[in-house]
Amino acid sequence: MTVTPVTATSMTESQRRHVRAYGDTTGDGMVQLSFTLPVAPGPRAEAAAALFARKMGLDPALVVHAKGIGESFTFFVVYGRSGVVLDLDEVRVEEREYPLLPPKEINLEIRSRLQRRLVVVGATVGTDAHTVGLDAICNVKGFAGEKGLESYREIRVVNLGAQVDADELVRRALAESADAILVSQVVTQRDAHLVHVREVADALDRGWPRERKRPLLVVGGPRFDPASAAELGADRVFGKGTTPRDVASYLVSALGEGAA
Repeated sequence: MTVTPVTATSMTESQRRHVRAYGDTTGDGMVQLSFTLPVAPGPRAEAAAALFARKMGLDPALVVHAKGIGESFTFFVVYGRSGVVLDLDEVRVEEREYPLLPPKEINLEIRSRLQRRLVVVGATVGTDAHTVGLDAICNVKGFAGEKGLESYREIRVVNLGAQVDADELVRRALAESADAILVSQVVTQRDAHLVHVREVADALDRGWPRERKRPLLVVGGPRFDPASAAELGADRVFGKGTTPRDVASYLVSALGEGAA
């Protein structure tokens, strides 16, 4: 018997638009899910995990891995079939609406538009002690083969580091005459990253003089939704994989002619 492979060109428009998860064969709906339950390891815990997965809509649901975490918790990996069919026309992506510029052009744009160096004040806020993301954007060493904002001749970076109070961040930004405030958040338990960003936005509302041009509030971290800027009171939200050039190009585009 000859089996004709399914390729992108042989699929109908509906098949390309409506998709299911791929596990063993095309469109079989098979997914792998990991989670932890507050149940002691053992047969009862595995049965509970299978039931949990079935209630999520996986049928059948097979517990392929279970490992105790202490005496009262168990971590599971479950393999099962989901009936979800995704319409790709419903997918919404936050598109980059500004050009991605090379560093040399970014410096030239800043010099011609501002007639001075662009000032960026960055920090992680509240209880977040992680500076990896902040340093990846700000420090000279950069990220993903790109040098950070400190390497740009026309950008002055003030990196305040970790666990900065929101009001103190705004006071420092005011003292430095900042054009932009960068907030990097990694800790996400109980939505701490969202809480701390809203604290900065509120501090800006309270503490920034009305006669002074308000700095851009730029937020980044691995668990942020780029479409959530308005909800958080930020001007721009960057997700995982953001590079220094992404941020610098946005700043040049957003500040525009009137930022002097």
